Amino acid sequence: MSGSGQRKRGFELHVNREVARLPDGREVELDIVRHPGASAVVPFVSDDDIVLIRQHRHAAGGCILEVPAGKLDPGEVPERCAARELEEETGLRAGRLEALGWIFTTPGFSDEKIHLYAAFDLRDVGARPQEDEHIECVRMPLDDAVELVWRGELRDAKSALALLHAAKRLGRLA
Repeated sequence: MSGSGQRKRGFELHVNREVARLPDGREVELDIVRHPGASAVVPFVSDDDIVLIRQHRHAAGGCILEVPAGKLDPGEVPERCAARELEEETGLRAGRLEALGWIFTTPGFSDEKIHLYAAFDLRDVGARPQEDEHIECVRMPLDDAVELVWRGELRDAKSALALLHAAKRLGRLA
């Protein structure tokens, strides 16, 4: 991207001004971002260890730790998106994906829904990051990743919730 902020590639956001009826019957105009949805996945390389990615995020001001994730392609189901993003970003193919639920990212102004998964029985097939991605894989115990969430060192909301859901599913959280 040039310094002028011109856009060369990416997906288009649509902001719609919509009339919404509030619970008390009043009508207001709201600007809503319509989003195709996304998937995020916690890859388990062993019973205890996961893989996070350290990725540069311009909007966040630098590199952050997160789980592999990405936007759904047109017509793509969330489970397929999770498998695709896992392979592209980490080079790992899941033998089994387990749904952990879904979240809204910013329901005050967007309908974006992220589907959360845990991936098991992984095998290495070689990473294929997109040209605008600079990714480093970081292996660590799930318990350490959850501790990063509690200490405020892992601040990416989709990743924090995916990790907490995975830990709960595996009996690591009450």
